[in-house]
Amino acid sequence: MSSERLAPLDLAFWHLESAGHPMHLGALAFFSAPDEDSGLDDDGVLDLLATRAAAIRRLRMRVRDVLLPVGGAAWAADKDFDVRRHVRRLRLAGGPDFAAEVIAIAGELMESPLERGLPPWEMYLLTGSPGGSFAVLVKLHHALADGMRAVAIGAGIFDEIADLRGVRTRRAGPAPDRPWFADPGRILGFARDRIDDLGRAVGVGASVVRASRFDPRGLPSLSAGSSGTRRLATAVLDLEEVQLVRKAVGGTSNDVLLAVVAGGLRRWLSERGDDLPPSGPRALVPVSRRRPGSPPGSGNKLSAYLLELPVAEPDPRARLDAVRVSMHRNKAAGPMKGAGALAVLADQLPPLAHRFGAPLAGGAARMLFDVLVTSVPLPRSALSFGGCPLREIYPMAPLARGQSLAVALTTYGGQVHVGLVADGLAVPDVGRLAWGVGEELSELTGLAR
Repeated sequence: MSSERLAPLDLAFWHLESAGHPMHLGALAFFSAPDEDSGLDDDGVLDLLATRAAAIRRLRMRVRDVLLPVGGAAWAADKDFDVRRHVRRLRLAGGPDFAAEVIAIAGELMESPLERGLPPWEMYLLTGSPGGSFAVLVKLHHALADGMRAVAIGAGIFDEIADLRGVRTRRAGPAPDRPWFADPGRILGFARDRIDDLGRAVGVGASVVRASRFDPRGLPSLSAGSSGTRRLATAVLDLEEVQLVRKAVGGTSNDVLLAVVAGGLRRWLSERGDDLPPSGPRALVPVSRRRPGSPPGSGNKLSAYLLELPVAEPDPRARLDAVRVSMHRNKAAGPMKGAGALAVLADQLPPLAHRFGAPLAGGAARMLFDVLVTSVPLPRSALSFGGCPLREIYPMAPLARGQSLAVALTTYGGQVHVGLVADGLAVPDVGRLAWGVGEELSELTGLAR
């Protein structure tokens, strides 16, 4: 297919950015230096990155407006595609702490919006390490990829997955016209489906209203006005310690990580001298609705849970118990119900509603939650690029307008890598929050032992 319509949630994300709400996500990957006998220098790494990115068909698609449906948009091949407009190299000063330089510049690079009219993505090769190691920053528009689809797209640059002969992935096109006149039963089935959709939308809408906080100020440290600046901080957690805590307490590894984030927030707020709220802050925890084997062009498939992070609770074990109970309750209700399923409504709305409703929806985010906490899955096998092993990879979630912090986690190589994206003016000390996350896991591990 030469074009395909944007799925409803993709369209919502696209219009959110046009309404002034940055909607790009990303990942920062650190690689070991090439072997001396590989013959791969910085120019060779850049050429390889550009070649592999250009071979990913999805990355050659841009968004264009369509006449019908009104307010809609479609993916179309960029006839003037030039991968060098998307893949760039930045040579850093190469000081003693190359990783800190990379993390600082990555935060700044995440500030700028993606250029509209081009395929909505960028990659940066960051070099200058005295030892020859390097980093790659991948930046994607949320309309192009949710967390799982971003992994599927970005994985195309790795040695283990890249197919330089060309991408043969089947892409979903517009649904064919259905001959309703030939089968009256289909008409009744379609009507029943639409009634079910309407009922689901009304139920979710009512849940959203019930869950909304009509004092939208939220937690002051996490709801400052958006400055447009970005600061990135990272933390590395030992997966064995996470599993040790899980086995001692029960629940899931994700429950442990959510409790670790809650404890890190408590330490950070206390260090700042902020008053601890009696409840909350409230986290939005995305849940994928993507089915195994669904095609990469099938659009964003997300719902979410809402979770009160018990930062006022002084006992780390009690905090973990509270998170575990709340998440169990969320899962029992399912991802298609409740205020966290707000994204499900996007599937029921016409394109014109997304275009004109984007400013309202973006501004309403702070009425529902204070911080985004998301987990991004990675392949379990070891990965490399140009023969250079992947050492660390930090996911970066989009930062909603009016909010100051988004937390993303992924597991790789026996470690949990945590990427914290913050508003640079509201949370200049996000590095202290990263420290607090590590300290919280250490304390939970001590209790588990």
